[in-house]
Amino acid sequence: MNPKSKIIAAVLVFGVITVGVLRAQPPQGRQGRGRGGTDPDFWAGRKKLLAVADVATGFHHDSISHALATLERLGRASGAYMTMIRTDPQLLTRDQITGQGPRYSGRSVNARTLDFYDAIFLLPAGIGTLTDKQKADLLSFVHDDGKGIIVGHAATVGYYQWPEFAELIGGTMSSEFNANATVIVEDPKFPGADAFGLAPFQFTEQHPVLKEPYSRDKVHVILRLDPDKLSSADRARRADGDFPVVWARQYGKGRMYNVGWGHEETTWDDPRFQKMVLEGIKWALGATQADVTPQPFPGTAKAQPAQ
Repeated sequence: MNPKSKIIAAVLVFGVITVGVLRAQPPQGRQGRGRGGTDPDFWAGRKKLLAVADVATGFHHDSISHALATLERLGRASGAYMTMIRTDPQLLTRDQITGQGPRYSGRSVNARTLDFYDAIFLLPAGIGTLTDKQKADLLSFVHDDGKGIIVGHAATVGYYQWPEFAELIGGTMSSEFNANATVIVEDPKFPGADAFGLAPFQFTEQHPVLKEPYSRDKVHVILRLDPDKLSSADRARRADGDFPVVWARQYGKGRMYNVGWGHEETTWDDPRFQKMVLEGIKWALGATQADVTPQPFPGTAKAQPAQ
């Protein structure tokens, strides 16, 4: 072999070795994912939100896909958090998840369970399929670990056979109605409460009407409807005139933020709503502070006849 041929052969051998080494290297930040290798925190140093739409047993809102996509975009664009989106409740557990089928049966997989996240954004509907262990893990995630939970539209009719969940989120829904209602900013100091301005404003949505265990002794109301501006039929849905639509509470060591709106896709496109939700998530993540001491209902301007 002449010298020139030797050089060419050496270059080819080096190239083959280099390609082999590079192919053996896992992608940066996702080493060995799904192959039984090490699996480091690919969002290290970032706040992490698990967004779950658990609707298999209930009403499938048309806005859910857009809501989940908006939550992911808001977190990434603002830098406030990173989002894992799921449409099943599998990750709502502390247990190691094992795979199924010929390839993964009996093997631990790289699913990220509750301990990986700083907060959950939950969109439930129906009775759900959570096991008793998952329910206990979810409550402990907030109450004992000091993590956050944010719930969206219709959460007050989700898991309705699970009373501890109703206690966590501050109430269940007795009814709902669509209206262009006048909204009062009850706590202008709460993060994001000023997204719509501080004066009463009009907002068209499907509004919840709460029943027990809702109590002003347990939750801190941020936005509520003005009962004196509702139709007589809608006003009669609560004798006391208390119609909260956004509220928060401390739950053990953790934080709960409840957004009653989000039925309409257009709501998720409203920059004011997006700002309010983003700031509420940041509070639930522990990134901002607020006083969520329960406050009594201020009352109504007009007396309601006894029922």
